[in-house]
Amino acid sequence: MKLLTVVVPCYNSAAYLHRCLDSLASAGPDVEVLIVDDGSTDDTRRIAQAYATRHPGLMRVIGQANGGHGAAINTGIREAAGRYLKVVDSDDWLEPEAYAEVVRTLRELVADGKAVDAVVCNFVYEKVGKRNTKAVRYRGVMPTGRVFTWDEVGEFATRQYILMHALIYRTDLLHECGLRLPEHTFYVDNLFAYVPLGRTRSLYYLDVDLYRYHIGRSDQSVNEVVMLTRMDQYLRVNWSMLSALSAAWADSEAPPALKRYLMHYAEIVCATSSFLLVRAGTPDAYARRDAFWADLRRENPWLHRHLRRSPLARLSNLPGRPGRGLSRLAYRTAQRVVGFN
Repeated sequence: MKLLTVVVPCYNSAAYLHRCLDSLASAGPDVEVLIVDDGSTDDTRRIAQAYATRHPGLMRVIGQANGGHGAAINTGIREAAGRYLKVVDSDDWLEPEAYAEVVRTLRELVADGKAVDAVVCNFVYEKVGKRNTKAVRYRGVMPTGRVFTWDEVGEFATRQYILMHALIYRTDLLHECGLRLPEHTFYVDNLFAYVPLGRTRSLYYLDVDLYRYHIGRSDQSVNEVVMLTRMDQYLRVNWSMLSALSAAWADSEAPPALKRYLMHYAEIVCATSSFLLVRAGTPDAYARRDAFWADLRRENPWLHRHLRRSPLARLSNLPGRPGRGLSRLAYRTAQRVVGFN
């Protein structure tokens, strides 16, 4: 059995795949890299196969008909031979020294018989055209360099959220929770970072800046202009997260700190939905924002009350034209401070 599987979902990634795969090429024999080509029409498959040929035993190419980001991750999970699994998008990369430290840490955990459910590392926003990077770290929230449970996790600040980029899951946990991401849907990385996390009980925080999250391309799914054209998909993922939150909250065995974190991240995603609809600036978008919250209030009054009263939700739902102007200003401020979109 391998120690770690790194899944690289690819679709028309020829322009930046080299950087990603170069950063993954230094692992030892107990690591595998599964390059899942999701029906690319450019040179992605050729580039991936060239790397697999140069790194036999480490890299393998899996081809499939186009099914979207979620379908590629599903394939990687199904084919994984590693005890642990990490997803690295093809336009992102890992910091080599941090990557080596992660592999060493996983080896030590396995050798000591400590099969933690998830390992958390920092991630860094690498924004096109920006010299200064912004890192999301969890110092002061999670104990560092040892196994711990949710009972030892503190309060997360607004800008501290555990994206897919921060996570390495125990592969069996992904199977146990029945994770299957929607196909032909963007933003499913939120579900990858949310649904299995609700089943975690033991964690390990390695305080290294591992994942370099490259953002700012005009064609990128998280580009604001692109997101505004895909709000149906973002809202669909948002609702799926709320279903997972409701299930976790009803679980009497789920630790209180885990429930608090899941609520924290749901607040961020729901507020982002509202902010983006306000940013769209059309009567239809304003109506969709209001309908989202009205539907939530009708379906789950308790959850609506908790989420709607959060500071972010209040800022993204200010009434009238002046309120919408303030909501846009708050959103822009968050973009500058956090560095997303």
